[in-house]
Amino acid sequence: MHPLRSAALCTLTLLLAGCGGTASPAATSGTSAAAPGLITVVASTNVYGDIAQQVGGDRVEVTSIISDPGQDPHSYEANTQNQLALSKAKLVIENGGGYDDFVDTMLKASGNTAAEIVNAVTVSGKTAPAGGELNEHIWYDLPSVAKIADQISAGLAKADPASAAAFTANADAFKAKLKPLEDRTAQLATEATGTAVAITEPVPLYLLDAVGLKNLTPEEFSEAIEEGDDVSPQVLAETIALFTGKKVEALVYNEQTSGPQTEQLKKAATDNGITVVPVTETLPEGKDYVAWMTGTLDALQAALTT
Repeated sequence: MHPLRSAALCTLTLLLAGCGGTASPAATSGTSAAAPGLITVVASTNVYGDIAQQVGGDRVEVTSIISDPGQDPHSYEANTQNQLALSKAKLVIENGGGYDDFVDTMLKASGNTAAEIVNAVTVSGKTAPAGGELNEHIWYDLPSVAKIADQISAGLAKADPASAAAFTANADAFKAKLKPLEDRTAQLATEATGTAVAITEPVPLYLLDAVGLKNLTPEEFSEAIEEGDDVSPQVLAETIALFTGKKVEALVYNEQTSGPQTEQLKKAATDNGITVVPVTETLPEGKDYVAWMTGTLDALQAALTT
C-alpha cells in the first residue's frame, strides 16, 4: 500500500476505538493541551513538525503524529490520541498525494473545520508525469521545502496576525539554512551527473535527480516495494545484477521499510563493494531537517567519490 494509506481505510468507529491498534509512545509528541496563547499545530510526520517548530518558534505547540525513526510509515495506524490532537489543531500540515490520507479522514471525523491546512504536494506544485504516478516524497525536494516553510508561515499568521512578522522572519531564516544545501546539491551535480545508482524505493528520487544521478533500478522493483508487494523472481534477479555486474555506484536504501527482498539487494551491494547510502522517511532522533539533509548529502557524496 502507499505510505500511511492503511489508516485511511479505517471506519469512523475504528478510528474512535483506536483503528486496530495503538501507536508506540514515541510515535506522537506534544499531545497535551497547548499553553495559553500558543498555536496548536499537528503535522503528519516530524519532518513537517520540525519545519513548523522552526517557523513558529516559541509561539507554537507542535504535535508530530509520526516521530519514531523505528516506525514504518507505510504501515502506520493512527489512534485516538492523534484524533484528539487534530480536533484541537489551528494548523494541520500533511504531505498529501496519497501519503497520509488518514489525516484528512481523522480531521473530518473530529469535527474540526476551522483548521488551516498546509498540503505539501499542493504547495510544491508537483504533478504526476504523463502515464506515471506522482512521487509524493516532497520533503526530499529542497525548493519545495522552502515553499512549504512560507506556507506554514502564512497559516500561522492567520491564527496569530500579531506575530506575522516573526513568522516571516523565522521562515526566511529557515530558507537561509536551506540555501547552502541547494548550492551544494548543484555543485555535486556538476561532478556526478549521469552517475548510475540503484534505489529500494522512490523516496529519495527528488534529491537524486537534483544531483543528476541516473536511477537504473527496474521500476517494477521499486514500485512493488513501495506498495508492499512481492517482487517477481525475474525482476529481483535483474535488480541484483546491477550490483554483481558493477553497473551502479551506490544503493540508496530506505531503512524504514526493509524486508527480505531489499535485504537481498543490500547484501548484493556490500558483497560487491558498492556503498549503501541509508535514507529514512522521518527525522532521525536528535536531528532537525537541515542536519538530516546535510547528513544525507554527506553520505551520498562519500559514496560517489569513493
